[in-house]
Amino acid sequence: MTRPVAERIELIRGDITRLDVDAIVNAANTSLLGGGGVDGAIHRAAGPELLAECRTLGGCSTGSAKITRGYRLPARHVIHAVGPVYRDGRSGEPELLAGCYRTALRLAVENGCRTIAFPAISCGVFGYPMAAAARIAIGETTDFLARHDEIDKVIFVLFDERGLDTYRKVMTELVSPPSEQKP
Repeated sequence: MTRPVAERIELIRGDITRLDVDAIVNAANTSLLGGGGVDGAIHRAAGPELLAECRTLGGCSTGSAKITRGYRLPARHVIHAVGPVYRDGRSGEPELLAGCYRTALRLAVENGCRTIAFPAISCGVFGYPMAAAARIAIGETTDFLARHDEIDKVIFVLFDERGLDTYRKVMTELVSPPSEQKP
């Protein structure tokens, strides 16, 4: 029997490019050819081979994801999820963001990944409000984990203490107290 969902989710503050997990999720743009923030950091850490593979993928639609090798990263795979640019919350953004999490988790299972780490997709330059994005991220993840025992651990990696606090509050509201790792 699989462990309870809350025990399979972890919240940390840190650098997603340093995690030794089966897959990390990249908050990508539709070109998949790199950018700023998490996207740029992942491309720099993985090396030029990642960009070369991404060029063969033909981009990715908003609300979906594609998978590549991890190259020089400790992670075996990178799942490139394209979140929406936030406008007003009534222009399809919630469903598109949810699609990123559903597709990334499905790709992880299809590729034998038992551990996966997510950044706060769309919360940087795409402007998605952190609390609203966290509700979608945690909600989609807990729904998926309740139906799939193939994933042992989902780690949400937050850039700063404010983001971590937001995710903690949402996690407590939606599930139960998460396990935490001190930086």
